[in-house]
Amino acid sequence: MRYNQAEKMEIIRLVETSDLPVKRTLDQLDINKSTFYNWYRKYLEEGYDGLADKKLTPRRFWNKIPESVKDQIVSLALKYPNKSPRQLAWYITDRYEYFISESSIYRILRAFDLITSPAYMVMSAKDKFDKPTKGVHELWQTDFSYFKVIGWGWYYLSSVMDDYSRYIIAWKLF
Repeated sequence: MRYNQAEKMEIIRLVETSDLPVKRTLDQLDINKSTFYNWYRKYLEEGYDGLADKKLTPRRFWNKIPESVKDQIVSLALKYPNKSPRQLAWYITDRYEYFISESSIYRILRAFDLITSPAYMVMSAKDKFDKPTKGVHELWQTDFSYFKVIGWGWYYLSSVMDDYSRYIIAWKLF
């Protein structure tokens, strides 16, 4: 519960004039001892005005990227549209002699909607090759498999097979 300036002063006067010890008085008022002593210290240092709630200032972060740097990154991205966030990070480090990570550049550019999604090619599996083999030794396939034989250990099988004849040309068991 938050107390205003007058309520804090009343609590201080009540504790000062109470016949009970401070701890028992505060327990009955359901006020934390450290909270009371913070109020009391401010009252002794600044008087009644010290009990007023202070305006909270916005918290500053030590590693927050300044707006001027963000604007510089956006302008560089617009000037060099073919550069990736990694290339922009290198360029900034080399040219302006300060470091900013590529992930930070990526987040800034994404916030300004300057990251384009890559062009995707949708591929699906086919039942046949576009150019099927018409004879032996036109296309070979390789396969590497591993399996465990209980009591013996792991074995690795490497095979090379002709696509047309389905004949295993070579195999080796490791």
